[in-house]
Formats: sequence, C-alpha cells, structure tokens
Amino acid sequence: MSLRKSGLQREVLALYRRALRVASKKPAISQDKFRTFFRYNFHVNAQSISPRNINAIEHLLRKGRRQLEQLEDPAVTDCWVGNEMKEWEVQHPGRRR
Repeated sequence: MSLRKSGLQREVLALYRRALRVASKKPAISQDKFRTFFRYNFHVNAQSISPRNINAIEHLLRKGRRQLEQLEDPAVTDCWVGNEMKEWEVQHPGRRR
C-alpha cells in the first residue's frame, strides 16, 4: 500500500532531488562535500520542526530554493563542510554514486 504525499511533501522531495542533481554537476572532487552539505541540512531542518508547522516548512522551502539558486551557479565549485557535518555523515552514510 502506497501512502499519498501532500503537496508540501512533494515540494520538499523535489527540492531535495534538485539539490542532489546540483551536487552531481559539481567537480568530482567536491561532489561528496555538496551531498553531505545538502543531506545534513535537510536532516537537521526535518528534525527541528514539527511536520504540522506549515509556516516553518514553507519558510524553509523558500530559503532552500534561494540557497540552491546560488549554489547552482557554475562559478560555485566547492562548499564548506564543518566538523559537525562530517561526524554526522560518518554516522549516516549515504549512497555513493
């Protein structure tokens, strides 16, 4: 049985997929950093707010879209990943491509 997703859930998933596509278009040496950055930020934001807090989710979607637009620029070739993000990535390994 498949659960239907709300419009907001679909928007969040679409933004996440777009972020991972952006990461895959970056130089090979920094793709893992971008993936870690995106995965960490989505996870932290998902854990920090209630799924019922629609205003906060919409705010984070707008903020995420603006940030992603900046990171989509071909001139952006690297991103900063702090120690907290690196430690989180070790505990939550993602799929490698």
